Amino acid sequence: MFSVSRLSLACLASLPLIAIGLSPVHATAQSQPIRPQVSGQNMPNFVDLVKQVKPAVVSISARIKESDMDDGGEGGAPPGMNGAPFPFPFPFQMIPAPSNRLVEARGSGFLVSDDGYIVTNNHVVNGAVKVTVKFDDGTVLPAKIIGRDQKTDIALLRVKAPGRLPYLELGDSDGVQPGQWVVAVGNPYGLGGTVTSGIVSALGRELNTDAYNDFIQVDAPINRGNSGGPLITLDGKVVGVNSMIMSPNGGGSIGIGFAIPSDTVQSVVDQLRKSGHVVRGYFGIVTQTVTPTMAQALKLPTEDPGKTAHGAIVASVVAGAPADKAGLKTGDVILGLNGHPVRSAHDFAVKAVALPPGTKADLSVLRDGKSQTVSVIAGNQDDKDQHGAGGVTDVNASGKIGISLAAITPRTRQELGLDETVKGAVIADVAQGSIAERAGIHPGDIIVAVGNHVTTNPHAAASLIKQALVNKQPPLLRILRDGQQLFVAVSPDGTDDSSGDDE
Repeated sequence: MFSVSRLSLACLASLPLIAIGLSPVHATAQSQPIRPQVSGQNMPNFVDLVKQVKPAVVSISARIKESDMDDGGEGGAPPGMNGAPFPFPFPFQMIPAPSNRLVEARGSGFLVSDDGYIVTNNHVVNGAVKVTVKFDDGTVLPAKIIGRDQKTDIALLRVKAPGRLPYLELGDSDGVQPGQWVVAVGNPYGLGGTVTSGIVSALGRELNTDAYNDFIQVDAPINRGNSGGPLITLDGKVVGVNSMIMSPNGGGSIGIGFAIPSDTVQSVVDQLRKSGHVVRGYFGIVTQTVTPTMAQALKLPTEDPGKTAHGAIVASVVAGAPADKAGLKTGDVILGLNGHPVRSAHDFAVKAVALPPGTKADLSVLRDGKSQTVSVIAGNQDDKDQHGAGGVTDVNASGKIGISLAAITPRTRQELGLDETVKGAVIADVAQGSIAERAGIHPGDIIVAVGNHVTTNPHAAASLIKQALVNKQPPLLRILRDGQQLFVAVSPDGTDDSSGDDE
């Protein structure tokens, strides 16, 4: 099976294939073969749809300084992709320019208003000194970059035309379902006006790109140059912007591609059109995804016995930040935001930063086993420096004992840079091959709490850990490492739950 960590993510859109099966976990003694109830219908015909949408899809050529693209920073790479193992440049065909060291990048885009506003990927035009747009009828117009947002890989352009232009409507990506037919239109390999079709393969894909996106996965063939093009449903609405493909050797599509959801695009485009930049909500917390072992340690309820619990656990709260003022506490488990379930730390971050500053957010929180609602007024992420580091951050934690504890001495404080307010137990040693080592616990970590109980000395920490093990519960350790608090749930049987951050 391919894994994202072993494959290239080239900037375009694409989709995977779905295999349907029944896990033994859900089997019963009287289980029956699955007989899906589906409406009888023929394969869709895309001819009329394509005729109507193609005039609103454009090919984009961007002249970019070679130095800007080679620096691994702003030039070309989508968020979090710097240093990734795919061939440069990522998204499009490159044509060397003999003069002034410029290269031409080709991508796709589409009109979202009749007065010439065009959506594309940020990596298509990032660093461009000149951008031109070619329409389906062959018309070529210069384009101005209105604004770019690197965190979502969205850019907004504008062309001036003598009359009103055809445009596409952004649809509701929250309503998209796996198995739904979609059409991708774009400029692969410089071949403008290319149409491919497929289905939505999966939703909510987190690709570890540091982007504020939960990507739509599709299987419509998408290749270099499709970046920035629309992903369209059969009603003619855009539900995604094609952004990346998965490729084992940096080549073309293998049938696994990703698109930025239209709901994210709408929010970003509205702000870029008004001010040329994006302002994001700020809570001032660090969160971790609730892993299965954490869920067991916290005794989290699940809606279905066969499913794992979801949520984001608050690892730390920035003093004076909006979350602190609202009374959010370390150890709270966030299960929902404004009525929408929170699946993971990344999911929470995506939802939280999408809130305009000043917006009230109602968080469904589990605290000490009891459900409650905490209302937070989102701050401005641009102003977060006044509170110190930490907006809404998800921390990858390996969850998983074999440890030696010691007291915090003056020498320990000096060596580890701890102030007098830090209480707890120092992990002096971690046994090789132990479940603690597999959990990612390090010598020098400070255990400041076990579960919801603060520990002030090694004896207290050891007693609480032993109590959890006797009760056949995974000890949930709150540790201090390099000035940041993290949660680690230590599974008594040593099972690996590091995959808990995946959807």
